Amino acid sequence: MHVEGPSRKIAAKLLAHYDVHARSLPWRAPPGANAADPYRVWLSEVMLQQTTVTAVRPYFAKFTERWPDVTALAAEEDGEVMAAWAGLGYYARARNLLACARAVAGGHGGIFPDTEQGLRALPGVGAYTAAAVAAIAFGRRAVVVDANVERVVARLFAIATPLPAARPEIRIATDAITPDARAGDFAQAMMDLGATICTPRNPACGICPLRLDCAACATADPAAFPVKAAKKAKPHRLGHGWWIERPDGHVWLVRRPDKGMLGGMRALPSSDWNEAPDATPPLVARWRRLPDPVSHVFTHFSLALTVHHAHVGQDAAPPGAGEWWPVAEIGKAGLPTLFARAAEAAMKERLNDARP
Repeated sequence: MHVEGPSRKIAAKLLAHYDVHARSLPWRAPPGANAADPYRVWLSEVMLQQTTVTAVRPYFAKFTERWPDVTALAAEEDGEVMAAWAGLGYYARARNLLACARAVAGGHGGIFPDTEQGLRALPGVGAYTAAAVAAIAFGRRAVVVDANVERVVARLFAIATPLPAARPEIRIATDAITPDARAGDFAQAMMDLGATICTPRNPACGICPLRLDCAACATADPAAFPVKAAKKAKPHRLGHGWWIERPDGHVWLVRRPDKGMLGGMRALPSSDWNEAPDATPPLVARWRRLPDPVSHVFTHFSLALTVHHAHVGQDAAPPGAGEWWPVAEIGKAGLPTLFARAAEAAMKERLNDARP
C-alpha cells in the first residue's frame, strides 16, 4: 500500500466535492467554517455510535431543545435523561453522556477541552469521539475513523486484510490522507462519502470524486472491500417479564440497576437472562402467559422474553423499589425497546381479555 503520493490530491478532490454536496445536519457548521459548537458535535457523535442519522435526528432535536448546553444536561436527573434516550439503544451511551457532561460542567467550567488528549481524559470519551470533536469542533488535525471512513479507506487502497485486524492499517492510511487544514471538514466529507456514495452494497462509483484514485473501483467488485472475517453466531438467551396491573389502570415498573444491560432504565420486573431463567413471579397472583415471547437482538446476544400478566388488588405491594405507572401513559415511561414491545404485547392481551 502506497499513500504518500496521492494524499494531497485525494484531500483536495474530496473537500471540493464536500463544499458542494455536504449533507445539511443540525449539528454541523457549513463547509469552510472549520469549527462547530463542541456540545452539539459531542452530543451528535455519542448518539451516532452504531445508530443511523435518520434515527438520531429527532433525539438530537429533543435533547438540544430540552438541554441546550452541557451545563443544563449535567444538572438533569439521571432518570429523565435515560427516559429521553429510550428507544435509541446502547444505553451505556446515555450513562456515559451524563458522566461526561458533569465532568465538563464541574471540572472544566462548562467548556470542553479543545485537544484530543484533553477530550480523552473525560469519562466515556474514546479515541474516535475525541478525534471527531477535536477536528470538527475545534479544527484540530485528527485522524477520524468511523465505520463509513473505514469502508472508504479500505476500498481506496484495496486493503485485503480482514476486519477487525485491518484497523491499524486503515488508520495509517487515513492519517496519510488527512490534511493539516480543514481536518474537520475532511472527516465529515469522508463520512458523507461513505454514507451516500461509497455505501456497503452497490457503491455508486460512477459519481464518486475519488473513483480515479480508488484501487477497489478498478476491480470487478469494489463492494468486496473491506474484507470481513466470518461472523460468529450470537448466543440465544431466555427471560421472563411480568406485567402487574392494579384495578385503577396502573402497572408496576421498576428501575434496572445502573450497571448492566439497560442500566438505569424503567422496565417491567424481569428474571435474569440466560439459558434457563428462573420463572418464579415476583408475587402471588393468577398469572397468564402470553402465547408468543417478545424477541430482541442485543449487540452480543439475542433474547426471547416470555411475558406474564396478572391483575392484582389495589393494595398489592410487589417486592423491591418501583412505581405504579398509568397504563394510559405507558408511552411516556421511557421504556427501552425490549420492554416497550413487552408492554405492547401485554396491553394487546389486556384488550382481548376485555372483549365479551
